[in-house]
Amino acid sequence: MATVQQFQKASLSELIRELYHQKKSPATSTNYSFLGDDGSIFVSRSGVDKSQFQPEDFLVVNRQGQPLPDYAQIKPSAETLIHCFIYEHFPGMTCVLHTHSVAATLLSSFFEQKEAIAFRDYEVIKGIAGQTTHATAIALPIFANDQDMVAFCEKLAQRQGELSNYGFLIAKHGLYAWGETLAIAKRHLEVWEFMLECELEQLKINPPLASR
Repeated sequence: MATVQQFQKASLSELIRELYHQKKSPATSTNYSFLGDDGSIFVSRSGVDKSQFQPEDFLVVNRQGQPLPDYAQIKPSAETLIHCFIYEHFPGMTCVLHTHSVAATLLSSFFEQKEAIAFRDYEVIKGIAGQTTHATAIALPIFANDQDMVAFCEKLAQRQGELSNYGFLIAKHGLYAWGETLAIAKRHLEVWEFMLECELEQLKINPPLASR
C-alpha cells in the first residue's frame, strides 16, 4: 500500500510534468516542495528536465535547507531556502510551487519598480483562500532577483505582511505560490497565473502611452 508521502511524490511529479507542457516550467528551471508526515521537507533536486520529473527526483532537507544524510550526494534546488522560509513563517502550509511562465516573467519586470501588481474585480480572486468577493483588489508582491538566498529571505521577512495572499513574484524570474495542501497550492498558482495572463493580454490591447 502506498504511503501518504509516496502519493504526494507521485501527485506533485505529475503536476510538474503538466506545468512543463503548459510552458510554465521550461527545461530544468523551477522548483517544488511538500512537507512529509513528520514535517520534513521534500524538495525537487536541481538540474532535472521537468518534462521527465519523477517521484525519485525529490530529496529530503532539514529546515536549514541542507540535505539529510541519505541524500547528501544530491543537489537540492538553488532556491530551497525560499521553501524553508515559507514553511517556517507560514505554519500550516504543506506545499510550495514555483513556475517560470512568460506572463509572470514579463510582468514581474514591467511592474518591478512598483514592487507589486494589483488585480481588481476578477472573478477568480475568490480562488485565493480568504477572498470572498470579486469586488476587491488583491496585490501580488514583486521582489528583485537575487542569487544570495539568505539575503533574499531577509527581504521576504521584511515584507512578510505582504505575503498573506499565498504568492509573490521575483522580477524577470517567476511566481511562487503555496497552500495548506497540494490541491490548494495548485489552485492558488492557477489563479495567479490566470490573472497574470489576463493582464499581459490587456497590455497588448492597450499598451502604455509611453510605448506608443
